Amino acid sequence: MRLSQMFFLTLREDPAEAEIPSHKLLLRAGYMRRIGSGLYAYLPLLWRVLKKVSQIVREEMDAAGAQECLLTQLQPSELWRESGRWDTYTKAEGIMFALKDRQDRELGLGPTHEEVVTAIARDMIRSYRQLPVNLYQIQSKFRDEIRPRFGLMRGREFIMKDAYSFDLDEAGMKQSYEKMYHAYNNIFRRSGLAFRAVEADSGAIGGSGSQEFMILADAGEDEVLYTEDGKYSANVEKAVSLPPDAEPSAFKKYEKLDTPGTPTIATLCDFLKCSATQIVKNVLYQVTYNNGMNVLVLVSIRGDQDVNEVKLQNELVKQADQYGGETVIALTVPDAEAQQKWAAKPLPLGYIAPDLSDDYIQPSKSLAPKFLRMVDPTAVELKNFATGANESGHHVVGANWGEQFQLSKLVVDLRKAQAGDRALHNPSQTLKSARGIEVGHIFQLGLEYSKSMGATYTNEQGEPALMYMGCYGVGVSRLAQAAVEQSYDKDGIIWPVAIAPYHAIVVIPNVTDANQVQTAEKLYADLNQAGVETLLDDRDERAGVKFKDADLVGIPFRIVTGRSLQSGKVEVVKRATRESQEIVLEQVLPTLKQWIAEAIS
Repeated sequence: MRLSQMFFLTLREDPAEAEIPSHKLLLRAGYMRRIGSGLYAYLPLLWRVLKKVSQIVREEMDAAGAQECLLTQLQPSELWRESGRWDTYTKAEGIMFALKDRQDRELGLGPTHEEVVTAIARDMIRSYRQLPVNLYQIQSKFRDEIRPRFGLMRGREFIMKDAYSFDLDEAGMKQSYEKMYHAYNNIFRRSGLAFRAVEADSGAIGGSGSQEFMILADAGEDEVLYTEDGKYSANVEKAVSLPPDAEPSAFKKYEKLDTPGTPTIATLCDFLKCSATQIVKNVLYQVTYNNGMNVLVLVSIRGDQDVNEVKLQNELVKQADQYGGETVIALTVPDAEAQQKWAAKPLPLGYIAPDLSDDYIQPSKSLAPKFLRMVDPTAVELKNFATGANESGHHVVGANWGEQFQLSKLVVDLRKAQAGDRALHNPSQTLKSARGIEVGHIFQLGLEYSKSMGATYTNEQGEPALMYMGCYGVGVSRLAQAAVEQSYDKDGIIWPVAIAPYHAIVVIPNVTDANQVQTAEKLYADLNQAGVETLLDDRDERAGVKFKDADLVGIPFRIVTGRSLQSGKVEVVKRATRESQEIVLEQVLPTLKQWIAEAIS
């Protein structure tokens, strides 16, 4: 492609709406254009990148035995009600675009396709002889993000590869999952990216286990905790660890103390001259289930630890049936306005004890009459601890479980692991922290969807059996931007060779010089004919403008037909390292082919 004919415009200034480097660079370099909040047009350069990513994904999925298909983007609400996710996706998380057609039928724009593919499987898979099956597609998805940001990282429309496996049993599901794990490693390796596979929370997708694939980048939204021995890595939402040892309590007897102005752990530690590890803090939450029932939750945890709200929400889902619900649609720390709706009297905020009386809760049909009390193991282990006294300006010290306070039956790991904690698998290893961008996620779904939607097959004994499922997603458009976020410099993008829109760009410094033009035209034709995807910058622009644009766009190799032509050579510059060398014309093609082969091997 000749730049003089290409639909192409670069910007010298960062667009106002762009926040992170990759977002700025993709807009500045003419790869995409913002159409609306979270909505972007993929322009020719970016579309070439996306097609290359898609091809790598397609090749690895095909090699793993998956079959490509294309599923409907409009999905009837009935399927989502069968799985129990309609309320979760339209109300709780609220990320599905829901609409009604002219017959007043409810539909959703697909954020994911578990329901659709399960319905297909239950209709078409009759016998054990048809299993295993793995179906995949590459298409646009739609999610109504609360705050679209960072360009393609968190948009409302994006390109995704999603795959769904169906197996006879759990062992088969795990084999399919392992195949996808290896395929995903191959996808990100072949794309030329530094990545890490981490344990992850299954979230609204569900299932027994999952892993995320993170592209390592400083601007990553996710925190990854890992050990340097390579034996543990997890998203912070899922991570587990050994907390620091608690210091021995300095309190020898139980007593109630005046502690004015100490509503926080820091102020209490300062007042009592004690360690936060000697304190039980009690955190109040309000959970709303999908049936409208509200429950007040009191979590007791060691003073130096924080509650992991993802772990908490997962535990609350397990408790849902006690309250007639199935899913959590909201989890909040109730503010003053929320408290007024249910508090029978002012709460002693900052001074709450584990035994806060249930009579603080006003009777209501939509509110559970008792606190749901949970205790993290870090609090269970404490002896002679300090905690609130259920009276503003007062705490108790020297308290113990089984004496002054009854220990809840719900002892659950709710703490948030953090960098510096000791690893469970080897306490001599400490957790390190890195930032990552999630570009892939694989799930062991088990029977979750097949059970709720009745997806069965006939086994060898002639009996109906439920299919075991897995699902596997790659954010194709997100991967493209993540690659830029991982690799750029002050002058622009540095694409990995495997997914760069073009391998090389031939730059004519002076279009009035017949020798430069003729040489560039021949190189351009020869390289493309040999399979080296090449641009020709034949614009009537200053050489400096062309060099700046080449750096901004990030083409891996730049060939300049400049002064060195007098000695039968051209300058070749590697974008990644800025290494420059003069190469005789006859060696340009074999040299580039060798470099490209080495980069994508």
